[in-house]
Amino acid sequence: MIKKVRVTVDGKPFEVTVEMPDDPPAKAASLPPSAAVPAPTVPPPAVAPAPSPADAAPGDVPSPLAGHIVGVAVTAGQSVKKGESLVTVEAMKMNTFVLAPADGKVAAVNVKVGDVVSEGQALLRLT
Repeated sequence: MIKKVRVTVDGKPFEVTVEMPDDPPAKAASLPPSAAVPAPTVPPPAVAPAPSPADAAPGDVPSPLAGHIVGVAVTAGQSVKKGESLVTVEAMKMNTFVLAPADGKVAAVNVKVGDVVSEGQALLRLT
């Protein structure tokens, strides 16, 4: 049997056609109200803070996420301006550009293209 039904989703009415089986559904055994069991409440998972490397030094530029390095735009000794792209990290087929947090000079580059990095790992150091 085909039946037209009107449903409302997010306040918008829709008319849909539904095919209903010709046989009436078997009656499901229903529990008495006193046998109803409340669903257990589960607290939301705790969010761990981003790792902070113990050996982090002033001027270290950390990776914002875990991934692999697909581009290094600077070399040691190079001067950079705040907001300039330093390194490109790829994760889940998306590129994230790591930008210079301040004007400075690149003291050391700790990664190369192809390296796998973890969140918080020092990619390079600025002075």
